[in-house]
Amino acid sequence: VQLQASGGGLIQAGGSLKLSCSASGRNFSNNLMGWFRQAPGKEREYVAAIVASGGGTHYARSVKGRFTISRDNAKNAVYLQMNSLKPEDTAVYSCAASRYSSVIRTISQDYNYWGQGTQVTVSS
Repeated sequence: VQLQASGGGLIQAGGSLKLSCSASGRNFSNNLMGWFRQAPGKEREYVAAIVASGGGTHYARSVKGRFTISRDNAKNAVYLQMNSLKPEDTAVYSCAASRYSSVIRTISQDYNYWGQGTQVTVSS
């Protein structure tokens, strides 16, 4: 089972990036999916989550209104559109799959599968 995040990079403040998370080895269409991030020297931080059906989403206060999470269950993929990026958004972003399906969870302990992250660096 593998989750692989991609799409990170170096971008100027105010710019946009779209992260993708592809899954292999298991179908995650029935799982709540989330994005988390970890900046150097800081603890892992919840970013956003989307329920299995795609009909419900939730965002951390720090990214609400700027980031959009979506999913394509036919492709077994989850996305994170990041707009109006700020230097404080700089972190390694990782996707994760939860054992929950329709209930939003914001703590990392509720996620069973984790992928390798992708680095996002926002310059001022």
